[in-house]
Amino acid sequence: MIKVASVFAQVISLIDRNYFARTVHRLGAERAAKGFSCWDQLVAMLFCQLAAAHSLREISGGLATAMGKLVHLGMKSAPARSTLSYANAHRPWQLFEAVFHQVLGEATRVAALHKRRFRFKNPLRSLDASTIDLCLSLFDWARFRRTKGAVKLHLLLDHQGCLPCWALLTDGKTHEVKAARLLHFAPGTIVAVDRGYVDYSLFSQWTQAGVWFVTRAKDNMDYRVVQRRSLPARGNIGRNSPIGWYENTYF
Repeated sequence: MIKVASVFAQVISLIDRNYFARTVHRLGAERAAKGFSCWDQLVAMLFCQLAAAHSLREISGGLATAMGKLVHLGMKSAPARSTLSYANAHRPWQLFEAVFHQVLGEATRVAALHKRRFRFKNPLRSLDASTIDLCLSLFDWARFRRTKGAVKLHLLLDHQGCLPCWALLTDGKTHEVKAARLLHFAPGTIVAVDRGYVDYSLFSQWTQAGVWFVTRAKDNMDYRVVQRRSLPARGNIGRNSPIGWYENTYF
């Protein structure tokens, strides 16, 4: 017998069921529950994300079409729309926050065990932001333009395991620099950002804290070269930037 479950079941198996059960008991998340457990709710909402479902009807219908495979997911039956809606509205969100941090911690631990061919001696972080469009008639609090709604996701990526290590969700009008000012890095960290984060007072703070940064220069940047270096004969740098290859540059 080949003991292979579906890909979804293998993803679910990464969650520590004992930790999940303890957290449910600690938070009293299944108080007055009638047959629909927190685990069923978690599986249903993960299915919603992985299947890109847009409604409770799609979640219930999608799970109902896989009745024979639900046992591999730890479910007995597909939930009704009303049951899932009530659970989402009344059960504590702290349960799923705790599960997220538990899985992220395990993923970070496993990633640290694998050596990457491309690596730095210093910690490397990439910071960027993405605008997520929303329907303004449904999310009137997320007004972005006159007829458009949006939120902005600010994300910091740790290249040690290619895992996010910080995230912030703001309204769509919040500038990237405002989110970057909330971050604090250990001395020696290399931060890679695009030109949307060019702010010389922020760069000055990072420099004083011993933090390195890499970004693209703006065309109107006023600078003075204090040292110039030639390109290595055999290296990953193909050519000089418009302002050259410098060890130090003062702004």
